[in-house]
Parts: sequence; structure tokens; C-alpha cells
Amino acid sequence: MTDPHEASAELAALSVGEITKRFSDGSLTSVELVDNCLERMRALDHSGSAIALNSIAAVSADARDVAIERDHERASGGTRGVLHGVPVLIKDNIEALGLPGTAGSTALVGRASRDAALVTRLRDAGAIVLASTNLSQWANIRSPRSTSGYSTTGGLVANPWALDRSAGGSSSGSGAALAAGLAPLAVGTETDGSIVCPASVNGVVGLKPTVGTVPTTFVVPISSSQDSPGPMGRSVSDVALFYRVLAQSTAPEVGEAPSLVEASNWRTGHPQTDELFDDVVRALRADGLAITQRELALPGEQDGRDEEVVLFAELYDDLTAYLIERPGSGVTSLEDVIAYEDEHRDREQLFFGHENFLAAVKTGGRNGPDYAQARKRNLAWAVETCLTPGLDGVDVIISPAYGPSWKSDLAVGGHPGPASPATMAPAIAGWPIMCLPIGLVQGLPVGLAIIGRPHSEWTIIDAARRIERTLRDRSPWAAPLWNAPSRG
Repeated sequence: MTDPHEASAELAALSVGEITKRFSDGSLTSVELVDNCLERMRALDHSGSAIALNSIAAVSADARDVAIERDHERASGGTRGVLHGVPVLIKDNIEALGLPGTAGSTALVGRASRDAALVTRLRDAGAIVLASTNLSQWANIRSPRSTSGYSTTGGLVANPWALDRSAGGSSSGSGAALAAGLAPLAVGTETDGSIVCPASVNGVVGLKPTVGTVPTTFVVPISSSQDSPGPMGRSVSDVALFYRVLAQSTAPEVGEAPSLVEASNWRTGHPQTDELFDDVVRALRADGLAITQRELALPGEQDGRDEEVVLFAELYDDLTAYLIERPGSGVTSLEDVIAYEDEHRDREQLFFGHENFLAAVKTGGRNGPDYAQARKRNLAWAVETCLTPGLDGVDVIISPAYGPSWKSDLAVGGHPGPASPATMAPAIAGWPIMCLPIGLVQGLPVGLAIIGRPHSEWTIIDAARRIERTLRDRSPWAAPLWNAPSRG
């Protein structure tokens, strides 16, 4: 199936570099680009449209006015930064003036939003904050039965490759909107897999930076030790430029090619995905990349339980602290959120409950009896047992990320399909991880994960550029297939 809105597809496919070039030669204006994005949103995203992706939570009322301002600035010979006049999307758990910032919950509807620190960086770089994106409600921490991509305020996000498939989570709308060409750039957030997963299943590129590199001020939290906002785009170059702005970091001069190690036992369990990854590794070696092979530690049941204790305890403390200081009246603690959702059960718990919120209250937060030891064990496994030995003598680890997307099912809950353990150790450690698409399996995109040491984002990006260059000639696909829902 071709693009359902072909009239606007040409502009939608432009990279940020191509956009900037057209701005410079006068063949494109920010107003034209913003209008094109809004036209695609009307045609493809909103309820009643031909597709109804539900990837957009809200549109900035002043987006077109800001675009006019950016065009005037450019005509006068001035620009604000490297993203001057480029529209960007932000996840709905990130506050921005004029956007709801509800994390998908009606409990926060009507609460005033401020510009998060990362949004200020975007505006300072000349970007146009176009809209916010739908997400897995509360960034997918509320229930073990939650459906990825569903929120009470935004409904269920669809995957533009196949409309009955999940867009992943929790940055579901960011991944789907990018794949659908609704904007060239989007911000996601990750606590464990929430950028990597939607990047993989939507066929886009995503980077979760080292925790603390991109500020989380005025971002609805889960865990201060694991939360990290990060850039998402349709190419490694776009994500690199976006990361430069979000992290206020300058790329070093490119040196020798980074050395890679393949985590040979980190598999998705999906045969065709793992076979494709093996084929990609062979192609990379043939192109001269140094790739060794090594088995890395696998997470056990205790490691998973410890991460859960840590996330629940930090959620209890961090979300309450955030709610207390957010402007406006309403819920001011996790207990308040639970009470609100119980009172509005017919809407807030239509498909699943808040079992994890109840468990988080029981932890007692960081001062509870289990947190300190759970965090100590978790860090020891992630850093000392897994990542440090895995990176011994090399720059980055590579592995498959996720298998092809699974079908969304609100009735029984939407659990991720085949996945490698790639996101867990860097999530616990707070180390960076990137995902880029490597091809299609059964007509659906799958991705490759790249993991590095703390603050090695530019090394990871360099490795990703080289991988992308090898794959460019092998991959005939570039745009989603828009396959209709099907049986089976």
C-alpha cells in the first residue's frame, strides 16, 4: 500500500539536512513545512481520518505563528540555531507551554504546563514545538496488563507499518508519528526500553542518552536513576543533530572506526529476526568493521525483581515530589492518583488497573526496607557482571533489539513480542543505548541495539552511522506499508 496521503509525502520524507538546505536556498519555508505536517496529521492521525494513528496528543496553537516568526528571522539574515524553523514533537509526559503534559492520564488534565528544560533548549535552537505525542499511559508503569501505546486521554496508537500492530512503548506516538512522516524529529523518554522499543518496531532511529545528560526537569517521572529523555528521528544523522541540541554537546572529530562486540547470546528468540541480525553482522565485517563475539550475562529472576523494586520505590518518591510542585490543583501524591483512578474507574481503568501503583505504595519509597539492597544488587549485576565485562577491550556492544511488532489487544493486554535483553542492563546502569532499523521481517521493521559506556554517545552514533551506511544499499524500504488490519 502506498502512502495514504501522497500529496504531502515528498516533504514528509525530507531529512533535517535536506530541510535546512531548502530553507537556505529559499525553496522551502517553515510555514510550508509546518502546514504540510498539520495536513498529514489531519489526514492520517485524528479520529475520523483515513488512518487514525492516534499518535498525536495535542497540537501547539502557536506552531504556525512561530513558523512565520522563524521565516521572518531567516529573511532578515538571522537564525537561532541548528534547528531553526524545524518542527519537532515531544512526548506527552514532557511539559511545554500550551501543551497538556498529562502523561496520558485525565488526572493531570487542566494542570498548567511549563517549558521543560529540554523544551527550552529546543526553542533556543530555533525549533518549532509542533505537537505532543501520545504514549503508554504514565510511561507504561501502571499495570503489568497495560497495552503499549494506550492512554486514557489519547486512545491506542497504531503502527503505520500494519495498523493492527503495536507502535511499542512507551514512546509509542513519537515512533509512529516519525514513521508516518508527521514531523522530522520527536523526543521520547526511556526508563527501560521506551525509546528503543518504538524505534525498533516503527523502523526509526532512537537514542537513550546516559541518565542525566538530557535534563528531566518538568518531565513526569518514574525513576531518577533510570529516566532519560532522548532524540528520535528517521536517520542517524538527524538523531545526531537532535542529540547535539538536547544534550548541548558537540561531536568530536571522527577518528578510527569503533570496535564492536556482538552479544552472541542476546537473541530475540524470533528466528527470522535473529537470522537477519546475523546477516547484517556478516555484511558489516565484510565492510571492514571489527566485530568480535562474546557471551554476556543474562538477567535472572532476581535481577528482574530488583529492578521492579527500584522502579516502584523511586516512582513512589519521585512522582509524588513532581505532583506537589506542578502548578494547578489536583492530585499531589501517588495515593491521590490511585484514589482518582478508582473514583473515575469507568474511564481510567476501562481496560486495565493500577496494580503497579499499589505495589509502589507498599514499597515505602527509597526509605523502605527493600530498596537499598535491591538497588545495590541491581547495579552490581548490570555494571560489574554484565556491561563492564561485555565492553572489555571494545567500544560498543551490538545485538538485535526486538522482533516484529505484535498485535495490539486491549481486551487481554498488550505485551511485547520477541525481544532481546539489550535494554535492561543499560537501563539499570543509566548507560546509553541506541536503536536503528536493519530491515523488514514479515513486512515489519526490526532494529539493532548499540550499547556503550557512560557518556559515549558520540562513539555509539559513529558506530550507528557506519552500520547505517552498510545497510543503505541493502534496504529497498524507506516508508511504512500502511497494511490494513488482518487476521492471523
